[in-house]
Amino acid sequence: MKVQSIGTDAFLKYGKVVEAYDFAPLLDTLLCTSPKPTDGTVYVPSDAGLEGLLAAKQLGADIYGGMPIQIGYCSGSNNTLNCLEYHRGSEVNIAADDVILLLAPLQKVCDGKLATTEVEAFLIPAGTSVLLYETTLHYAPCNAPGSDGFRVAIVLLEGTNLEKPDITAKDGEANLLWARNKWLIAHPDSPEAAEGAWIGLTGDNIIVK
Repeated sequence: MKVQSIGTDAFLKYGKVVEAYDFAPLLDTLLCTSPKPTDGTVYVPSDAGLEGLLAAKQLGADIYGGMPIQIGYCSGSNNTLNCLEYHRGSEVNIAADDVILLLAPLQKVCDGKLATTEVEAFLIPAGTSVLLYETTLHYAPCNAPGSDGFRVAIVLLEGTNLEKPDITAKDGEANLLWARNKWLIAHPDSPEAAEGAWIGLTGDNIIVK
């Protein structure tokens, strides 16, 4: 799969680079305190050490318009698509290491199905922050070539990815709801599918090499 630059026009429909902030203290904290397992990934929705930094206040006020946010992280090692997810509200990723994001447009989903041929790969260089639009399908980052893993700070509206709420709808988009503010589309070969997630990705389960 071709890995593209976030500086190209191809990235414009998915998000934008966030450049107005000094994320050095946040990245230093992330590098010092987050694990980086070599046999999988770990996701922490909310980390008090990251949320106590100046960057958290700035992002909450400027990027999210004063809405309450959470800052956590995804770290470890991964090279497989497995699933795609989306949220209500944009997501900010702040990369401490070079990392690849696999992205696709939500508008291409039809009846909960999406062909993996719609997925594109983008390299996020270490030290770079990107805002992913609400309409951008994404999931766990993948290792960049030559990398032994990654650490990425994840900024979302507060409460996202926590326990699934009780809902009244029983069909349509409701089938995709996997956690709070988290709609998930799984590939049939993924661990999430084995756990009961909605199976809607068709085609090859993409592996980043």
